[in-house]
Amino acid sequence: MANLDINSKLKLNSGWEIPILGYDVSFGVLGTNPEVTIHPRPSDVAEEVTDHAIRSGYRHVDSATVYRNEQPSATGMLKSKVPRDQLFFTSKVPPRDVNYDGAKKCIDESLKKTGLDYIDLYLLHAPYGGKDGRLGAWQALVEGVQAGKVRSIGVSNYGVQHLDELEKWMKQQPQDKAGILSVNQVELHPWLARPDIVEWCEKRGVILEAYSPLVRSQRMSDPLLQPLAKKYNKTPAQVLLRWGLQKNFVILPKSVTPKRIEENKEIYDFELNKEDMESLNTKQYSPSAWDPTTSPLSG
Repeated sequence: MANLDINSKLKLNSGWEIPILGYDVSFGVLGTNPEVTIHPRPSDVAEEVTDHAIRSGYRHVDSATVYRNEQPSATGMLKSKVPRDQLFFTSKVPPRDVNYDGAKKCIDESLKKTGLDYIDLYLLHAPYGGKDGRLGAWQALVEGVQAGKVRSIGVSNYGVQHLDELEKWMKQQPQDKAGILSVNQVELHPWLARPDIVEWCEKRGVILEAYSPLVRSQRMSDPLLQPLAKKYNKTPAQVLLRWGLQKNFVILPKSVTPKRIEENKEIYDFELNKEDMESLNTKQYSPSAWDPTTSPLSG
């Protein structure tokens, strides 16, 4: 852990690498379900803040079709002229399009909107659409990799039941048709540590990406956090992000405030000791956002 810095990466099952610090651009999402509670911000805001994040040292941008800002986020990412091969861009198939045709179309639209030659990581945003929809959408992602449109693929908000379903299907396919599961992006923080999902993914080398790692700022005054912030002379947000790093998660903090964007990367000059990490093991299950991981397989 002591050797981590802002340039640190993790190796994906696909063979590509992913920066462990990402910039979440879902700041247009006001409610818990991004599918129905979008507040479209002006495009220049997305472009401006993403550019600021890249200039501050971030190299990983996490977008999605439903955020409605793929184009300005990608433009902002490229604005500082950092070489493309040093940058990492993610998008996602929206819940309403989790089917073969919908996912295939989404990939092409993302490439067109962003002007990128490839998308580094494409995810299924939620385990909706029923079994046929989920597996059909996965097949479309696999074909996106084969066509060179996407480098790595994964899922988001998948519970163990959804992961098991996908794994079972993959094992039944020829190797070139099954695809490689590289990522599961879920809400992760001390009040939602998801040990079952984490264990499933870690056993298979699937990288966990933590969205809402700052718990949507709902816990900054929590008595668990305050003493640690004082002890390490850090903000509660920085303590939460450091917890995620030490859990070996890819962390995706979100802010449109330049000062906070900068603060959120100042997490490499301290390390939470074993006792302090244990003190954040709340064993609670308290989502701050939507939680499709619990949705039935029939959903």
